[in-house]
Amino acid sequence: MKEYSVPAVIPADPAANTTDLLLKRVEETPDAPLFALQREDGEWDDISAREFLAQVRSLAKGFIAAGIQPGERIALMSKTRYEWTLIDFAVWFAGAVLVPVYETSSPSQMKFSITDAGATAAILETADHFARFDEIAGDVPQVSKVWQIDLEDLDKLIASGSEVDDAEVERRRSLAKGSDMATLIYTSGSTGKPKGCVLTHSNFVELSRNAAEAMKEVVAPGASTLLFITTAHVFARFISILAVHAGVRVGHQPDTKQLLPALATFKPTFLLAVPRVFEKVYNSSEQKAEAGGKGRIFRKAAHVAVEHSKALDAGKVPLGLKLQFALFDKLVYSKLRAALGGRVKYAVSGSAPLGLYLGHFYRSLGIKILEGYGLTETTAPATVNLVTKFKIGTTGPALPGTGIRVDDDGVIWVKGVNVFAGYWNNPEATAASFDGEWYNTGDIGELDDDGYLVITGRKKELIVTAGGKNVAPAALEDPIRQNLLVGQVIVVGDRKPFVSALITLDTEMLPVWLHNNGEDAGMSVETAAKHPKVLAELQRSIDDANQRVSRAESVRKFTVLTDELSEATGHLTPKLSIKRDRILADYADVIEQMYSVQPETQGHSLAH
Repeated sequence: MKEYSVPAVIPADPAANTTDLLLKRVEETPDAPLFALQREDGEWDDISAREFLAQVRSLAKGFIAAGIQPGERIALMSKTRYEWTLIDFAVWFAGAVLVPVYETSSPSQMKFSITDAGATAAILETADHFARFDEIAGDVPQVSKVWQIDLEDLDKLIASGSEVDDAEVERRRSLAKGSDMATLIYTSGSTGKPKGCVLTHSNFVELSRNAAEAMKEVVAPGASTLLFITTAHVFARFISILAVHAGVRVGHQPDTKQLLPALATFKPTFLLAVPRVFEKVYNSSEQKAEAGGKGRIFRKAAHVAVEHSKALDAGKVPLGLKLQFALFDKLVYSKLRAALGGRVKYAVSGSAPLGLYLGHFYRSLGIKILEGYGLTETTAPATVNLVTKFKIGTTGPALPGTGIRVDDDGVIWVKGVNVFAGYWNNPEATAASFDGEWYNTGDIGELDDDGYLVITGRKKELIVTAGGKNVAPAALEDPIRQNLLVGQVIVVGDRKPFVSALITLDTEMLPVWLHNNGEDAGMSVETAAKHPKVLAELQRSIDDANQRVSRAESVRKFTVLTDELSEATGHLTPKLSIKRDRILADYADVIEQMYSVQPETQGHSLAH
């Protein structure tokens, strides 16, 4: 048993709620930009803290005029955009509670969240969202109010609330105390049926105040970030609230195809992303260099960057390495920094391990990727690497006000200001998840002697082979997935004689790789899945991953699926994590075929 706890650095205020964060921000910097909206020409118009507060109050009046009552739950389905946070705070100012619904949710998923939460109103973004809701409208008769953002219903609400008294908004805003529910967020369902997590006002307030102090270099005056991951997820939701508290200028661009142009004009100082984004940036840059005949130069530059970062950790950079680094900084690194806007110094990363190689690579680019760890149940971060307390390959130390415990079985427990109040209408699940004030995350990890946490897998996902060997799938999946050809990888082998893997191809990178390797870029996925060069490249990735584990844990065989795993197929969560149980069930026959012949470390393709 190891434990590492960090006391809060900001005294708790049990009476405070999330609206106090905005009021304090306006009090301190009323005219400083808090948000920015992108114009059609690509440039950005700022919205000051004072202007944002005025819009929040006006929309809150609209909700009140529409009959929304304190404590009432409102479902919101929308992609990441300025209006998301505007609605979030307006709902709080009206005394109500927001229930995020992922914009990719199917009608049945919408129905579950809305019904379980007891939502009586819904805000939808698009006509498509409305059409999905319309399919289930008869099954959720309690939803008596439905608004659509793209039909300018927010403006109509604001107009309808013009007669609501300021004093009523202030009364509603002040109703909630720290222990009251601020939001109801449903887990992604990657390990079973989604559960509603009750996050309190104190969870957001105390975590924001303490995290801002711990990460003061990241959210310092003049800081800015461009949000592109979904604000329906607790990760981006927390960062958006932290940004309001700290005065960070926030822009939004949910379309990843428009991300690079948006970064170029917005010029953020820090980013929020999942490891897959950093992998894609690296892989795309490598293949672009390859196509231009400069692949060897890029790979040499990447190697030098990694060695330079390792040398920094060792405390001394040899002169020869310094000179090489300076050369490649002009030739390669500066161009990559420019592609991200030129001002990014930090990135906050979560949801999966980044990997040592990329951590070192980006660090030498001048971008510290601050890996963190957390869950919906911990209001996102429980641990995070800090600018001054930073160790590549870990998810950092506990944030102030948070404690981390790793028991003798390797299971991670969390306590502190960020831990949720329990599962909505599910006292059995709540009771099963707590030991006093400690929450059982179900994840497996290690705490080093300095208090840095390393995640090694999920307890529910551990594979036990027929030979009795415990295998953590993530230890193999994460390095294999870094290969640019790999879309998803699922390691299997529970109660089997050896470990195998299901692999899908990355359909975006496949044509680029084929072209750069002298093959037909228009080759179908079905053909590519059987192509000797493709299989050899996948085998190389598996061989590299196998070097990190024992022979008993190594992947001995793999199958390339020609299907694409996605949210739409029900195989991925909104943050693109795999739904392991669903995949194992749907591809049970494919898995069995891998064990029907003698194992060879060789892949074959199979449609399903």
